[in-house]
Amino acid sequence: MVEQFVGNWTLVNSDKFDDYMKAVGVNYTTRQMGILAKPNVVISMGDDGFITLKSVTTFKTTEFKFKLNEECDEDTADGRATKTTMTIEDGKLVQKQAWDGKTTRIERAIEDGKLIAVSN
Repeated sequence: MVEQFVGNWTLVNSDKFDDYMKAVGVNYTTRQMGILAKPNVVISMGDDGFITLKSVTTFKTTEFKFKLNEECDEDTADGRATKTTMTIEDGKLVQKQAWDGKTTRIERAIEDGKLIAVSN
């Protein structure tokens, strides 16, 4: 099911991303860089069973390797160290992050040939 997400994706729009970054505690300077960044996201599958989600911007490149339904450590682009679990729910790639007593959820779906990410 994750195969539909494999590929290269380019950010077109990031509605309310600043609000999301404020809610998870990202500082002002990092938020400003995040708003300006237009990442290319590369999702790939390895022969070892790991899925890689790589985000490339002019400011920073991050890479996160995971297996579906297994909790793992993730160092986010904004500097958070999270315990993250990736799942497939209703055809969406769901990323659940937990850190410092907080949680967040990012849902990725394919709509009209575009990768749509909703963070909350």
